[in-house]
Amino acid sequence: MTTSSDLVVQTEQLSKVFRVGFWGKRVTAVEGLNLEVRRGEVFGFLGPNGAGKTTTLKILMGLIYPTSGHARLFGRELGDPQTKARLGFLPESPYFYDYLTSREFLGFYGHLFGLWGAVLDRRVDELLELVGMTHAKDLQLRKFSKGMLQRVGVAQALINDPELVVLDEPMSGLDPIGRKEVRDLILRLKESGKTVLFSSHILHDAEVLCDRVAMILKGRLVACGRVTDLLDQGANHQVELIVDRLTPEGLDHLRPLTDKVVMQGDRMLVVLKSQQQVGGALEIIRAAKASLVSLTPLKGSLEDLFIREVEGHRSPTENRA
Repeated sequence: MTTSSDLVVQTEQLSKVFRVGFWGKRVTAVEGLNLEVRRGEVFGFLGPNGAGKTTTLKILMGLIYPTSGHARLFGRELGDPQTKARLGFLPESPYFYDYLTSREFLGFYGHLFGLWGAVLDRRVDELLELVGMTHAKDLQLRKFSKGMLQRVGVAQALINDPELVVLDEPMSGLDPIGRKEVRDLILRLKESGKTVLFSSHILHDAEVLCDRVAMILKGRLVACGRVTDLLDQGANHQVELIVDRLTPEGLDHLRPLTDKVVMQGDRMLVVLKSQQQVGGALEIIRAAKASLVSLTPLKGSLEDLFIREVEGHRSPTENRA
């Protein structure tokens, strides 16, 4: 059972409406959002671009105000100075003073939190080592790659040793190496006892990192829970077989049980429609005196879940388009 002291982030019917254009047209960015992020977990806030992720995080950081509803951090209302001291934040598109070196950059943010002298120097050195940037401590930020900037940006978010680290699209625009570096950083933060809330539209990264995730679509929450539980909901778990020397007659008997058959020389890759087909498939393979090389259950993915949710929330007009 989750107690109130375990909740780091809590929103209740949180909504945000913007007025845009000359006529002040109402655009709902977030609608009736209920979220809970627990202490010590990595929580993924997922959705396509424009779904309302950044708007929600800006509300939590106190950068914009909600239209209605409530949000609390560490059980306190937003804007509480003591709460802000326990936060670390990396926005999606941060602006850094690129003429500074990474050591100077972190020193500047350390001063904002009241750190000076030897205490600040030790903290800067610790963070540069944590994010793997010690080699670039005296290099100007303008000479950094996107992955290096993201890493030093995470270090900035940790300068005050926060309890909650909020990262907005930390893997966006990174190459595979940069994404791996940021993923490793998030895992190290979890190991050190931090609570991490990050938004992303890259579903594989969330699947690898998160204890729980929430999916938002057009400002509304459409799914929330543990990754394993969400993947089990409504999933039709298929099974992949690799079979050696199956006769044409055996293949004819096997085809009604399959979704896909791919020939690979004397071997074939067979994807069964569901786990319930495994027993019948094995009997056919034995009867045909073929060899079963491997049997692999195919788990659902967050991408599959996301596609199901998107399809389920399309309007009739969008489905006809």
